[in-house]
Formats: sequence, C-alpha cells, structure tokens
Amino acid sequence: MGIYILRRMVSAIAVMAMVGVFVFLLLRLAPGDPAAIIAGDAATPEMIAGVREQLGLNDPLPVQFVTWALSILGGDFGISIFSGRPVLELISQRLEPTISLSIWTMTLSVTIGVSFGILAAWRVGGLVDRILTAFATLGFSVPVFVIGFFLIYLFAIRTRSLPVQGYQPIDHGLGPWFVHLILPTVTLSVPYIAFIARIARASMLEVLSEDYMRTAAAKGASSYAMLFHHALKNAGVPILTVVGISFAYLISGVVITETVFNVPGIGRLVVDAINNRDYPIIQSVLILVSGLYVLINLTVDLSYTLIDPRIRY
Repeated sequence: MGIYILRRMVSAIAVMAMVGVFVFLLLRLAPGDPAAIIAGDAATPEMIAGVREQLGLNDPLPVQFVTWALSILGGDFGISIFSGRPVLELISQRLEPTISLSIWTMTLSVTIGVSFGILAAWRVGGLVDRILTAFATLGFSVPVFVIGFFLIYLFAIRTRSLPVQGYQPIDHGLGPWFVHLILPTVTLSVPYIAFIARIARASMLEVLSEDYMRTAAAKGASSYAMLFHHALKNAGVPILTVVGISFAYLISGVVITETVFNVPGIGRLVVDAINNRDYPIIQSVLILVSGLYVLINLTVDLSYTLIDPRIRY
C-alpha cells in the first residue's frame, strides 16, 4: 500500500509537470505575438515592448519557464494584466461562491443520482425504471445553459419565487446564501444526477444478477439488506469512480452556470479573463484546476479499499 501511494504521488507530480509545460507554452506558442495580443490592437510599439518586458518574453524560453515554474511553486501566480492585482488574491476572492455551488451540486447529485439508480435497478423493466431512465437520458443530453434558462423562466419570471442572479456571502445569513444557490445548484446538478444514476443502475443490475444475491433472496433476506448491505457495497467501486470523475469535471459546468446566473465565482473570473486576454489568470486557474483533478483521482483510487476490502494494491 505504501509503495503504491508513493508511485501514485510520483505519477501525479509527473502529470502536473506536463500540465505546467503545456500551460506555459499555451501563451508562448499561440499564433502571433503574445505581447501584441495582450496590449491590444491600438497599442504602440513602445506599449508592446513594455508588455514583453513585464512578461519576461525577451528572455530565452528555458529561462522563462524556470522563472515561471519557480514563481508558481513559491505561491506567486503573477499579476493580473487587466486589473493590476495579484492573481492569487483575485482567485481567493472568488472561491466562496464556486466552492458553495460545487459542494451543494455534488451533494444533491450523489444523493439523488445513487437513489434513482438503486430504485431503477430494483424495479428494472417497470414503470419507475422507464421513467427514471428517460429522465437520465434527457438530463444527460440537454445542455446546462438550456436547463438554466428554463428554470429562470419558470421560477424567476413566471412565479417570481426565487432570485435569478447574484450571490449572497454566507456571512450575510444562511437564508439569503441558500436561496441564491438553489437555481444554480439545480441547473448544474441535472446532468450529474443523470450520469450518476445511469452508472449506479448499471452497476446495481450487474450485482443483483449474481448468484449470491439469489441465494440471499432464497434465504429470506429483506429488500433493504439485499440492496444496501449486499448489492450497494459491491457496486460501490464504479459508482465512486464516476462520482470522482463528475467532481473533477464540475469546473466546466461551473463556468457556464455562473455565467448564466451571474454568480461571481471562478467560472466568471475565467470568462472575464478570456475576454480581456488576461493570460496570468487563465494560466493560474488551469494549474489549480489540474492539481485539483489529480488530487481527486488519487483520493478516489485510495478509497477503493474502504468500499471493497478485497482490493489490494
């Protein structure tokens, strides 16, 4: 186990090193002069030269990479070109809305998705199974922004029961904080509920068809014991895997959802940075998201033994 953890950590470091090289070259190898792109169409040669000096683009490429990598490792993610403020400060200010939205989304998605999958597998072929399967197919196919606009029309325009835009920090009260997160959370949860439900249903169906499940039923085991004590434990590994993947891919949905509902989180920060060609912010967010993705994958791999003790590394 210890050797496996060490190997996985070494591979994670190697992956992050490759991500760092890619993110670094993203700006340097882009078509055209990065300094001219950042400075804008109306920039003078003196302004472009100033941007090149600010970004260190006049140094040899290996020197630029080493300088940039050492700064990142030291916690210095640079200065925003558009606002002139430290990138880490801008990111830290946007963390609370994104973390709140992500936690609520994954909580709702896992709870409802796994429950739907178990119920559909238990009543396979019945009306409940067909309804839940249709919902899973529809929810996984419809784009997130379409779901968002539909909920805005239904709850903000027609009934005017929920706020449609903005975010209230948690220190302003739990009520306003929760109410402003309802529509974004439901919007972002629908595709993940559908995805998790489909995997949970398939995994449960595979386990329920095993001989030991039929033996348990013949011995008079209750439905609760068969589903949760026997089946769910053995179907837990693929479900945990897809939950980890869903959490890792959550950032792409967060970008769209925060834009639709005007939530000032990391997603909105990335969109604004792309519009303003603020490369230090884009590079920093890519590095941080990649690190989070690698960490989640490592945690999921190490969690398998907690669900299935038969797994050995």
